[in-house]
Amino acid sequence: MPDLPTPQDATEAALFSECWDAVLSYADLCTAGSTAAGQLAAEAFSTGIREARETEAGTFRSTGRRSARLPRIPLLLTAVRTTAAAWEETGQGHKLDPDLRLWLNSDKAARYTGPPLQRPLALRGLRDMQEPDAALLWLTEVEALPPAVVARRLGLDPDTVSEELAQVRGLFRDRCQRNHLDTPMDARCRSYARLLDAVTRSTAADTPDDLSRHLATCVQCAEAAACLRLHGGGLPGALAGGVIGWGGLAYLERRRRAAEVRLGAGRPERADADAGPPNPGAHKARVVRSGLLVAAVLVSALALAVSMMPGGSTGDGTVAGGDASDRQPVSGPDFSAPVTGATRSADSSAADSPQPSRTSTRHDSPAPKNSDPEPQGTQSATAGEDDPEPSASEAATCSVQYDLVNEWPDGFQATVTVTTERALDDWRVAWSFRDGQQVGQMWDASFAQNGSRVTATAADYNKTVTENGTLSFGFIASWEGENSPAYDFALNGHDCA
Repeated sequence: MPDLPTPQDATEAALFSECWDAVLSYADLCTAGSTAAGQLAAEAFSTGIREARETEAGTFRSTGRRSARLPRIPLLLTAVRTTAAAWEETGQGHKLDPDLRLWLNSDKAARYTGPPLQRPLALRGLRDMQEPDAALLWLTEVEALPPAVVARRLGLDPDTVSEELAQVRGLFRDRCQRNHLDTPMDARCRSYARLLDAVTRSTAADTPDDLSRHLATCVQCAEAAACLRLHGGGLPGALAGGVIGWGGLAYLERRRRAAEVRLGAGRPERADADAGPPNPGAHKARVVRSGLLVAAVLVSALALAVSMMPGGSTGDGTVAGGDASDRQPVSGPDFSAPVTGATRSADSSAADSPQPSRTSTRHDSPAPKNSDPEPQGTQSATAGEDDPEPSASEAATCSVQYDLVNEWPDGFQATVTVTTERALDDWRVAWSFRDGQQVGQMWDASFAQNGSRVTATAADYNKTVTENGTLSFGFIASWEGENSPAYDFALNGHDCA
């Protein structure tokens, strides 16, 4: 394992502490064990810091022209990906996640090292921005930090950071639009480019049927739509997937949960939340202290339960040992991230809630509805209830057609078409996945995901559906192992055929 670089000053030391947790979190997704994760993180961290210093030095020596580069955290995450690719080429691929190895040897990975105009749109758009603006966008959208916290870290005015963030989002959209028009594309995609720009620029614009069908079948244009449509909630997924590549959605979910642990539930930001490179002695001391604290809490709770029991009666004296999520490391190997195989065997939620059983075929009959209590959605940090009770006016009988449009080693594209017998003023379609699929992008609807349950909500322009009419939307999602069809569809809380 290479020696970690030494911070040059106090400012860089703070950056090291902030970045190490992100690098280790992604390295854990990319590897098949915690030891390999530490090795990959250390090597990538050293490579990324060296690259950042060389770029900064070159910028200072130049005549004022800024070199195109990413902010510190996404730069280090791309170093993890390139280091993993080097491992695969030098015979160390057995240390990597099997799905990552398939991705590294596919055309999708080649996009990140191929011609610049063929690289992912989000990566090109973020690289074209000034670094402070790009850092503001990344920390807010991907690292899921509150604007006030981001303002403090970047030295911005907390009172105006929200307005500045809105401007930066618009700037990112303009960069992506320009790069999309510069991208080599066939005549059909070129004919939709201007229309796609107009539709995604307005929150109330109606998406023509032909454009909707094109987005459901063209991955390149769907990727552009995710970057251009800032109001649909897909920007974090577009950034993470476009800049990081493989495992982007799983990393996005980990960072959201990490932000919840550090800043959520009314707790102040802990001093050790952004821990730097591993310190075995400090870690051992924390383990001992945590063990003693848990033991004391259990003994106290047990004594209290016994004292409250009626004489001779055992009752139902179940004693809780505390919330496991508060004791779980932010980026430890036991963290649940269903997109990758690296954490498949260590899913801590498996013992808490039953999962839909897997069968040997992918197109079997629907299994009973199950819901994972651990929030794993990609739409918001905490997804809402799966199916709130509908009002009487929302009642509808319906039928659903689920079409798998395209599939690749770690992702797929699908469309959902619902026919309703009653007219609707608004609609909400929910369904379940049995194999841990995670939705990353959606068009013609917004979405929230809670475990295996996904809820798609009508956009402003397609809420109304006529009697015996149809509604449709498409999405891109990730999968591993198996990719069984979605099941247990419901429209406004009522089951669909």
